[in-house]
Formats: sequence, C-alpha cells, structure tokens
Amino acid sequence: MIDKLEYLLALAQEKHFGRAADACSVSQPSLSLGLKQLEEALGVMLVQRGSRFIGLTPEGERTLEWARRIVSDARALRQDIKALKHGLDGRLRIAVIPAALPMVAAVTRPLFLRYPAVQFTITSRPSSEILALLDNLEIDAALAYIDVEPMSRVSTIPLYRERYQLLTTKDSPYAERRQIGWAEVAELSLCLLTPDTQNRQIVESLLRGAGGVPRITLESDSMTILLAHVRTGDWMTIVPEQLARSSELAREFVAIPITDPDVVHTIGLVMPLREPTTPLSAALATEARRAASSLMAQTS
Repeated sequence: MIDKLEYLLALAQEKHFGRAADACSVSQPSLSLGLKQLEEALGVMLVQRGSRFIGLTPEGERTLEWARRIVSDARALRQDIKALKHGLDGRLRIAVIPAALPMVAAVTRPLFLRYPAVQFTITSRPSSEILALLDNLEIDAALAYIDVEPMSRVSTIPLYRERYQLLTTKDSPYAERRQIGWAEVAELSLCLLTPDTQNRQIVESLLRGAGGVPRITLESDSMTILLAHVRTGDWMTIVPEQLARSSELAREFVAIPITDPDVVHTIGLVMPLREPTTPLSAALATEARRAASSLMAQTS
C-alpha cells in the first residue's frame, strides 16, 4: 500500500504519468497498475484519466491528504529504526529563500560536524513555494521569513533578525554615508531579486511606502549576478545585514544601513508539525536552536 501511495504523491507533484514513474524509479505501466490497484482497494476513482493526466478526483484529493501523512510517517519510521541500528545518517533536503542562502551554513555545518554521515541537498526557492514543498514531502525543512505571512501546519524556530543595508562600491559617492533613508534609496539605480521572492516584495513595498518610485533597472534570482552588477559601479543593491557582514562582501563593498524606518523581519527554520519527529529533523532543530542563540544576539 505504501508504494502505491508514493505513486499518488509523485503523480500529484509531477502532473504527468511518465515523469511520476521516473520519480518513483518504475515503469509507466507499473505506476498506472499500482494506481489502479489503489483505486480498487479504496473502491473509488482517484485519477481523472484521458490521453494525459487531467487531475485528481475529489476522492483523489482527499486520499492525497492521507497519503502525505501515511508516507511521511512511514519514512520517519524507517529513518528512526535505521538511526537506532546504525546511528544518525541520511539526507536532509532544505529549501532556502534567496536572501537567506548565505546563512544556511550556520545550521548545516554544526550538524555535519556532529553527524558526518548526514548529507544535505540545499535548493533556493521563493517563500511562496515553501509550504507546498513541505506538504508534498519534497523537502524536510526550510529557511524562510516566519513573521511576514501566517504559516499553518508547521513548527518554526527563529534564527536571526533581518535588517536591510544598501550595498555599493568603496569608491561610490555614498561610501562615506553612515546611514540612508528609504526615500533616497528609491532614487538610485537598483538591481534587486526577482518579484517572486518575498525579499523583493518587502524591499519594494518599503521603497514605495517612502513615497518614491523605485528605479529597479535590473533584477535576477541570483545574488551572484546582482553583486557582479554592483561591482560595475552603475548599480546598487539592498541586502540583509547578515549578508553584508560576511567577510567576502566586507572586503569588496560598503554596506550602508537603511533607516527611516528601520525595518526588521525574522528568518527562521520551518519544519512540518509532526510528532514524533524524525531523528534527522530533531537533530536539525537542535542545531538551529544552538545557532539562534548567537545569531539573535548579533542581530538584536
């Protein structure tokens, strides 16, 4: 039964029979047969079939909710028993909003040093995708804003507070400024993250709220690309204070605190609300709490 529920999860995620079969490492006929057997066992149609995947029936959507719980518990059980026998290992899949990518090592490094057999897959994702990824069991945890929008069915651990700074070159006319207001920043030629990121939405709302019409002349989903354009001296960008403090950026750029108003948001670890939790997730949460004690002190 568990494998057939896995097929349903994969189909709901991929929305394509062939890709779902590939995700489950089975042939497409095997996946289709497994779904048919699941329908026969439950006595209902789960999948709207045609020449291609159309969608799930109402009964399929309800079964999908149960499948997420059952498959999640089954995976947790296997991991728990394996940890008792062999020690903590396995892979943690963590999604991180672009603005927090430089900070994820504050959690992953101490966990890796304590449990060297643990492996990590870290992906950059906008905040809007985080809850769906957790619901679909595609990730185990995320680093995201935890105080901007309500988050349900998850547990959160505050890690650090995010303030905003203007990043420019050391030979910029603004390099000697000790602070700058949002209204003045709105008049500068800016390169920012793309509009699907919550960081961009927050920053742009602050720029517009200060009465300005932001001059966002370049956008990218890569912080590396933004920094490359700041280096030219023709653009400036807005970065979280923690990123601006990194030794690499401090050597090359000048970061100017943006005030009036001085805005603060909280970045935290987000995990599914589940008891008992998996050993890997419990270990990750422990390291996050340890990291938070020093990170919060730095950003208070």
